[in-house]
Amino acid sequence: MQLNLERLDFLIAQHVAGSLPEPASVLVGAHLEMQETSRRLAGSFEMLAGEALEASEGEPIILREKRLEEIFASPTITIAAEPERKVGTRFPSALWRYAGCDLPEVPWKTRLPGFKQHTIERTEEAEASLLWVRPGRALPHHAHHGLELTLVLEGEFHDHRGSFAAGAVSVADESVEHRPVAGTECPCVCFSILFAPIALSGSPLRRLGDIIGL
Repeated sequence: MQLNLERLDFLIAQHVAGSLPEPASVLVGAHLEMQETSRRLAGSFEMLAGEALEASEGEPIILREKRLEEIFASPTITIAAEPERKVGTRFPSALWRYAGCDLPEVPWKTRLPGFKQHTIERTEEAEASLLWVRPGRALPHHAHHGLELTLVLEGEFHDHRGSFAAGAVSVADESVEHRPVAGTECPCVCFSILFAPIALSGSPLRRLGDIIGL
């Protein structure tokens, strides 16, 4: 679990620096809305970045007048107003804007018994999805060919690394092979990003049981 937290801290630093791809930035932004401790860490990173910027020497602007003319000659960019988030929305605002809906409106598709998914976006780089897992259900044992980020929105799940409750982020890469199991109190709802396909693993009998939801 300590390694997972260290990786999450690194993701937060990248988020503050603006270097994450959009789906990952949305996930970290939603996590920051849900976790005060992480918000404080992000604030510390921002303060350090500001201090470094103040300490750096400014560079003179060459051909100042020409630069100003180019700026004023640039076409005006119209930024569309963001939709107003309703009171009582269950998704964090960053995810609500990205997904275009709240939890009750998600158009789920059943993938396995007790497991539903809604793909928000699929690109060459990543697949961003919402996941719904019935209480107590285990997802198939699997390994990773790349990074998998999972933000728990409601409920919780656990694996050999520990328990991930609402607001927690699981960071799994090629070094992690696991069998996530949803908590028994309520469904587990997650926002997940895959940067590479997963590969089913484990014994054939266990794999079959996980697929059919035993």
